[in-house]
Amino acid sequence: MLELTKKLSFLYPTYVLAIVSIGYICGELGHYLIGVTSKAIAEDLHFGDIACQLNNTEVYLSELPVLCSTANNSETCYSYTLNGTPYCEWNYNGLGLDYQILAGPSFIAVFTVVGVLMGFLADKFNRVKMLAVCTVIFGVAIILSGAVNEYWQLVLLRMIMAAGESACNPLATGILSDIFPEAKRALVMSVFNWGIYGGYGIAFPVGRYIPPLNAWGLGWRVTYYGAGVVALLLAFLTWFTLKEPARTAIGEHAQNGGADAKKITIWDVIVDPRVILLCFAASIRHCGGMCFAYNCDLYYQKYFPDYDLGWWLFAVTIVIGSIGVVVGGVVSDKIVAKMGIRSRCIVLAVSQIISTPGAFGSVYFTPTYAMISLGLSYFFAEMWFGILFAMVVEIVPLRVRSTTIGVFLFVMNNIGGNLPIAVEPVSKAIGYRESLYIFYAGCYGFSSILFLLTTFLMEGPKKDVTAPKKDLTGVDNAVFTNDETNLPTITALVSNNKRAVMESSRL
Repeated sequence: MLELTKKLSFLYPTYVLAIVSIGYICGELGHYLIGVTSKAIAEDLHFGDIACQLNNTEVYLSELPVLCSTANNSETCYSYTLNGTPYCEWNYNGLGLDYQILAGPSFIAVFTVVGVLMGFLADKFNRVKMLAVCTVIFGVAIILSGAVNEYWQLVLLRMIMAAGESACNPLATGILSDIFPEAKRALVMSVFNWGIYGGYGIAFPVGRYIPPLNAWGLGWRVTYYGAGVVALLLAFLTWFTLKEPARTAIGEHAQNGGADAKKITIWDVIVDPRVILLCFAASIRHCGGMCFAYNCDLYYQKYFPDYDLGWWLFAVTIVIGSIGVVVGGVVSDKIVAKMGIRSRCIVLAVSQIISTPGAFGSVYFTPTYAMISLGLSYFFAEMWFGILFAMVVEIVPLRVRSTTIGVFLFVMNNIGGNLPIAVEPVSKAIGYRESLYIFYAGCYGFSSILFLLTTFLMEGPKKDVTAPKKDLTGVDNAVFTNDETNLPTITALVSNNKRAVMESSRL
């Protein structure tokens, strides 16, 4: 049995990556399910906006004499008929300020603050055990979210869920960076951080198609029960099958043996211009991603209620997003040896500017071309997260690595996670679609510019510091070393030379 374990030991790093990544996906599934199940929950708990909506999925908008959205009250709404049958309903639509608070600030506020604390503790204590405990916390919170009867209960549980999930990134990033070498680091970080998009990609079919089945009479609640149970299973595997890896210095600080790293504090890292600009760029890019995550399903239901895009959104986010994650990580890892950490920034800037037109098209076009545009955008857009955190762990010293990630996430999530709440007032002023142009596609484009500026602050390729080979042909005193100091006396020199000749002759 011991021999078999040794033979399979090469699979252990991959197993660790799989466990922490799937656990992260479960946490993000619980996080983003609210965006897909919001309408069903709002109808059950009575929160958010009430509007006139299409209640018949068997007709197309082009067949309707009047669009439901034109009605401003319930009497007008129910007066719209097609062949004598009402096709509209006056009900909660899952949108409004209550929803935006539930989806964003209530989660982000706790997620970011506790994330800093978790990053600090990760630099001091056993990261594997902490990760298992935190997975239990957000798993239980997800399960209880399916049992709520009041709006405030759901807000409170999302805050607890955020507290548990906030540990995933700083803890898992530290564990993975100590297990995998630089040659695979961006790819590994990309796979792990893809859990964010994997979570809300899975949320589309889970949130759309499982509640209507009304399994055991639970409706939307069963989706939360299922996600929470899987999270608890992952917590069990994390605690009993993973082990704490040895902490190692990497990136810039590994090159000088970590000598200077002992003098660097978290405050030195925070005021580093590279970290500041990188964090600002990441915050803007995160805003674009969160804006799409929180609003895409509601957007397509609002503008194209006669199209079922659940599986299309799942395919784009999971399949195409996965390909983009792998390609981005591989490209970044391949060229980093030639161009240094700067190469990762270049990949970020180029990928995000290419993804911007597709992001705009996914909101501008009708469903068919919108999905094509979204697929093209996703392929390049999803390269960013893993590469970003590969850069972060490479430019900060070991002793404050997890703390830095916690602070970085605190800033990034407070800006990028809370800024999408502005979609609500802006949409009231200029329109829902137009607000997504700004906070979704616009943020992609702006972040690419900021990533490009960050490139100029990063280090270039590593310099070869190995000594040049000497030409030993002919007579060259350079082949002799340490012959200028501690010169022996003449007597000693003669004695030593003779001894050396005798010993050489014996050989």
